[in-house]
Amino acid sequence: MLIYEYKLDGTKQQYAAIDEAIRIVQFIRNKCLRLWMDTRGISKNDLQCYCAVLAKDFPFASRLNSQARQASASRAWFAVARFYDNCKNHKPGKKGYPKFQHDNRSVEYKQTGWKLEANGKHITFTDGCDIGRLRLVGNPGQKIEAFPLERLKRVRIVRRADGYYCQFGVQATREIVHQPSSRQVGIDLGLKSFLTDSEGHTVANPRLWRKAEKRLKRLHRRLSRTQKQSQNRKKARKHVANGYLKVQRQREDFARKTANALVTSSDLIAYEDLKIRNMVRNRHLAKSIADAGWGNFLRWVKYYGGLHAIPVIAIEPDFTSQDCSTCSTRVKKSLSLRTHICPTCGLVLDRDENAARNILAKALEGTLGHRETHEQVS
Repeated sequence: MLIYEYKLDGTKQQYAAIDEAIRIVQFIRNKCLRLWMDTRGISKNDLQCYCAVLAKDFPFASRLNSQARQASASRAWFAVARFYDNCKNHKPGKKGYPKFQHDNRSVEYKQTGWKLEANGKHITFTDGCDIGRLRLVGNPGQKIEAFPLERLKRVRIVRRADGYYCQFGVQATREIVHQPSSRQVGIDLGLKSFLTDSEGHTVANPRLWRKAEKRLKRLHRRLSRTQKQSQNRKKARKHVANGYLKVQRQREDFARKTANALVTSSDLIAYEDLKIRNMVRNRHLAKSIADAGWGNFLRWVKYYGGLHAIPVIAIEPDFTSQDCSTCSTRVKKSLSLRTHICPTCGLVLDRDENAARNILAKALEGTLGHRETHEQVS
């Protein structure tokens, strides 16, 4: 499924109606979650049937489209099913017990409750929330396409800091013909350089959060000086949210472009299966690790690797930086020592490049590494 997103242009009354629909979605999801907590043996079908009871008992809930109400119940069951899976698989630590939602930002429609005009430039929501007709706004160089109705599987309205967006879930198959390059590469993720491959090429760490931190602190100070429940406070909160949204989009853009460039130029990619959740517990490096966004980057590497049908192999990170890539001698070194100097064979090499070579060697051995399953994501 492909996701196309356009910004919505409407009036203040229409935006208020969207906010009301989002609150109804949150209400239904939390009521379904309460039913699951209070009743033993509840299934997904029971939660979807419960939506009709809620629509009968609460008149404001009946204004939302029936399939949108069932989609809200599916959100509650998704949290329950994830909790069950974590318990069944004996996930270490917290199992993710479902919690009540207080910051919902979207409402999802299925096949009914909306009508797309033939030119694809306007969409009308026909349920009782009175959202009405909205204009779809694309990027300056983006052509708004009119999709065949039978291929549209869902329509979702998302509220963000800079406005409201409409997402179309289009049933389609994306096919890419990979051009072989006979290049097999191992990558080592770091903080000094974001990425170092086994051939010595590096990608600079953008440090997007560090660059925006000064401005965000200034916006937070302005917010703290405003009076609660005032109009100036609402404006200041919007400025802070826009600042964080900009950093989020910059990270996403950098991760996608870097991953796509890496996959299109390689026939095999090996990477360290880092435990990022454990690494951010280091209070000295937590901010820098979170700023790098390794997890998001690796997610896109796996996605593009699946599209190009090339192997993306995860390697256990044990001693990849300590072992010599030439003679396998283990050379202990602290994190501050950035150069690998082997006393046995005399190899002098950058620490990250040495680790990338070891990662690639383990992947090619085929015994110490394991292949990552490629999951298609939108």
